[in-house]
Amino acid sequence: MHRDSPPEAGAPVDLAHLRRYTLGDRGLELEILGLFVDQLPITIASLREAETEKDWGMAAHTLKGSSRAVGAWPLATIAEDAERMRGLPPATARAVVVGRLEEATRVVRDFIAALPRVS
Repeated sequence: MHRDSPPEAGAPVDLAHLRRYTLGDRGLELEILGLFVDQLPITIASLREAETEKDWGMAAHTLKGSSRAVGAWPLATIAEDAERMRGLPPATARAVVVGRLEEATRVVRDFIAALPRVS
């Protein structure tokens, strides 16, 4: 797994990693995290609905990259596992991966929703 800095203890999003790109601008961090959370269901739906190896690979790669960009390491790891699957995985394997991603997404979404807002 790619990490630029160690994650904050048990956090699903490494805010220290994100701060390196936002220069500590809390409002920008929250905006980026909000965009990330808004995009997650779309990308996961792309995985769920993938009809070709290319569709699957592109969606997994997109999710891996965006997760790494914000420091959502656990989510990025699952997406990387999905990307490494060869061919278009059978429907049962896809359902397992998508289920893991949906659970990790819920954890990320809850973590982000609990962050203090900027006044």
